[in-house]
Amino acid sequence: MSDALLSKIQNKSAVIGVVGLGYVGLPLALEKAKAGYRVIGFDIQAEKVEKVNKGINYIGDIIDSEFNDIVSQGMLTATADFSFVKDVDCIAICVPTPLDKYYQPDISYVVNSTRDIAKYLDKEMLIILESTTYPGTTEEVLKPILEEGGLQCGKDFFLAFSPERVDPGNKLYGTKNTPKVVGGVGETSTKLAAALYRSVLEGEIHEVSSPAVAEMEKILENTFRNINIALANEMAILCNKMGINVWEVIDAAKSKPYGYMAFYPGPGLGGHCIPVDPFYLTWKAREYDYHTRLIETAGEINIYMPQFVTERSMKILNRFRKTMNGAKILLLGVAYKQDIDDLRESPALKVIEHLEQEGAEISYYDPYIPQFKHHGNEYQSIKLNQENLRNADLVILTTMHTQFDYENIARDAIYIFDTKNAFKLIKNRDNIEVL
Repeated sequence: MSDALLSKIQNKSAVIGVVGLGYVGLPLALEKAKAGYRVIGFDIQAEKVEKVNKGINYIGDIIDSEFNDIVSQGMLTATADFSFVKDVDCIAICVPTPLDKYYQPDISYVVNSTRDIAKYLDKEMLIILESTTYPGTTEEVLKPILEEGGLQCGKDFFLAFSPERVDPGNKLYGTKNTPKVVGGVGETSTKLAAALYRSVLEGEIHEVSSPAVAEMEKILENTFRNINIALANEMAILCNKMGINVWEVIDAAKSKPYGYMAFYPGPGLGGHCIPVDPFYLTWKAREYDYHTRLIETAGEINIYMPQFVTERSMKILNRFRKTMNGAKILLLGVAYKQDIDDLRESPALKVIEHLEQEGAEISYYDPYIPQFKHHGNEYQSIKLNQENLRNADLVILTTMHTQFDYENIARDAIYIFDTKNAFKLIKNRDNIEVL
């Protein structure tokens, strides 16, 4: 064990760096600063750096006053200059790991961040990767880059993987109280990373034997959800063909107190994890000449759902002797989940694409997202009033925000296609069809 670094962690004299100040990095930086560490955040986006240094919060799950107080105390600062690494003892990498257009992992942000850290790497430093990625990334990609300068991992510096577990909008579990998994390159790296997180977080710190185990468990978490949501979506497709209400089926199934966990269908998958993470594993599995059939089939089902919503919408319009071409469609909600302002991988965007390809005229309302750009097109949220509801040939509920007045929407809309069973409590459902 590196006694010097451990002592700094324990007495909180260690300076902590966080690379990437988004949904993962900024809440983590805040918790570390609240725990008594001086924290330096890094981001390539000058706007984020400026906001942090002014104490302006831009992440929904952070309390504005709490954030401003920490910044005012000088415990959290931000920079766009990577040379800040020379001033820190521990650094967490929290950058995006998206998929490319071929559904292959793009770890360029991780690689570039690691190369920049390597320029200033010094003895007795701890580097922790938090970005979700495929098993082997920490040891096969980061470790060789960091060792290029001659320092040895486990002896001169320390390296670990601890996957982020961020669920935007979750009122019960946040960065502070969600259990954390830690796997280091060697026992010392694991113990140092675990010691740091134990001094910051309230949730259990679960140590595993290697970064690869931690990387794989993160993918298992989200693959589990991906596959079960795909099952719910496939049930919805089949139930529709058979004239059965899938939501009633699920409600009946979850009455069983064991052996069943309820998952629900919807217009598709969104967010930074569930639609993306399983494809890291399918890509990596090819290296071992293995085809992840179940995972890929689940992905195909979930990817199909926005198209299914479009097909169902066309059938609804046909019943009113209307064509999709020229139809006025109003989408309720474009965020990927309820009560947040996050558009990442939102299925509503794909629904819009499919509808527009069929010639529909699209408008939307989302209290959390007043405007957005997608594929070069600009969209502006309209007012949700009686006139706009009655002007729509079809209203499609794609995000179940709690702010929506479902009673008034049901009263004023001509017809509603509810992809989330949000109108289940409405008594008069003659103008409502569920997924």
